Amino acid sequence: MSISLSFLGGLGEIGRNCAVLEIGGRLAVIDCGLMFPEEDMLGVDLVLPDFSWVVERAPDVDLVVLTHGHEDHVGALGYLLRELNSVPVYGTPLTIALARSRVEELEVEAEFVALGDGEWVEQGPFRFMLVPVSHSIPQGAAIAFDTPQGIILHSGDFKLDPTPIDGRSTDLQALGALGRQGVRLLLSDSTNAEVPGFVPSESSLSGPLYEIISAAPGRVIAACFSSHLHRVQQIVDAGLDDGRQVALLGRSMLRNVQSAIELELLEIPEDRLIPIEEIGKHRPDEVLVVCTGSQGEPFSALSLMANGDHRFVDVGENDTMLISATPIPGNETKVARVINGLLRREARVFHGRNSQVHVSGHAAREELLTFINLVRPQAFVPIHGEYRHLKAHAELAESLHVADIVVCEDGDRVVLEGSETRVERRAVPGGFVYLDGETVGGVARSLLRDRRHLADEGVMVVTVGIDHQSGELVEGPEVYSHGIMDDPKFLHESVAKAITKLIAGHKKGATDPTAVRQRLYETTRRVVREEASRRPVVLPVILEL
Repeated sequence: MSISLSFLGGLGEIGRNCAVLEIGGRLAVIDCGLMFPEEDMLGVDLVLPDFSWVVERAPDVDLVVLTHGHEDHVGALGYLLRELNSVPVYGTPLTIALARSRVEELEVEAEFVALGDGEWVEQGPFRFMLVPVSHSIPQGAAIAFDTPQGIILHSGDFKLDPTPIDGRSTDLQALGALGRQGVRLLLSDSTNAEVPGFVPSESSLSGPLYEIISAAPGRVIAACFSSHLHRVQQIVDAGLDDGRQVALLGRSMLRNVQSAIELELLEIPEDRLIPIEEIGKHRPDEVLVVCTGSQGEPFSALSLMANGDHRFVDVGENDTMLISATPIPGNETKVARVINGLLRREARVFHGRNSQVHVSGHAAREELLTFINLVRPQAFVPIHGEYRHLKAHAELAESLHVADIVVCEDGDRVVLEGSETRVERRAVPGGFVYLDGETVGGVARSLLRDRRHLADEGVMVVTVGIDHQSGELVEGPEVYSHGIMDDPKFLHESVAKAITKLIAGHKKGATDPTAVRQRLYETTRRVVREEASRRPVVLPVILEL
């Protein structure tokens, strides 16, 4: 029996991680993540995988299994589940808690099943277990599927951290046992495939974080991913050791911290937690605020502080800002804007480019080589990364003489049949699906192109009133523009003069509004191009009087 893996996202970009394993006509979805919009995706809130193919085969879906609770792996789950019938979702306890909260926000009901490590589960034709891996969030997992074609191992996001914060390291013994059993196909995280050496341990930040916080003359405001609970714990521990009270800020931060405390994965003494509204009751050097906004999100707590718009925190010269993250590709400009705003408000700002306040949660080259060497797969597909990351990871596997190496992209399918490993290009939809407000998929590429055109070149509206019988100009032309030039008065006059001349020179008689509109459009474009070297969106308005 042949089996296949189809990739709906995460192969060619950072985010949207989603794959589908098919055995005997039945489907298992592996992760369902989102991606944050890039700078040119104007008006787009989130980018999702195109799971239309899965929805069309909804009766064939037996389960969803999640590797960990980061947004790029679980953030789109609710949008998928509301299109399916009742499908069980499997993952570690924390992963399930974080995923459930996101799904419930969309008012979608689903069946969630929390699993322990190394526990084989059977659902339909699928037999799988979760293998512990260390990452920048507790309870990350690789997934091992026992299939008719052999073991398929999905690494999830991982690194080989020798001293993880929670003591739960990547289970090399279990991975080695799978390797000895025989791994038919390895799918492995490629994010840091171009980075030499080993990634430092998460615990290596304890000292630098404490030094920054203890030296701060006033308040410390630390921003990180709300799901990066290891980092939250280290920041909180440093603040507690410096005698500070801790306030949490941001809805996702409050929600995720509460879930982690309930699962005993995070420790914050109850008497040291204060509501954000009460930070003014304490001396500034007794306060630590842990908040969201490390990616420069426009309405996040940190962005509001940078703009001076936050109602509880007015950043000033005695404040120390700590941004414990690196920008996701596409967010660099937004993060830089926030840092600049905080510096203008005279705060001291520590971030990943000027201080040791962040380490990656993804394995670097030597760790990836160790992982491949331990598992010894027959076939290898690099996943999770831009195309250059996938190629670099494939070269590592080639150096270890892996027999079959396939570099795939979104929409590709890998088929395993006996000793043959083949790829079917563009076998399933793999494009971006845009979330714009409450509308999923309502933003076509043509609409984004129009928005970029408006942003780059501006818009001009030309209104004329024409006598329907005689074709004479009786009102206007009135010319308005936005985004073309600072003082468009001369340009408006030139356009109005050209349009008046156009209509005056036209043959009199009953008018065809469509023809007049086209001539107005062409004339306006020509004048603006000649006078301002711009190509704005032109909107001619014809009033028949």
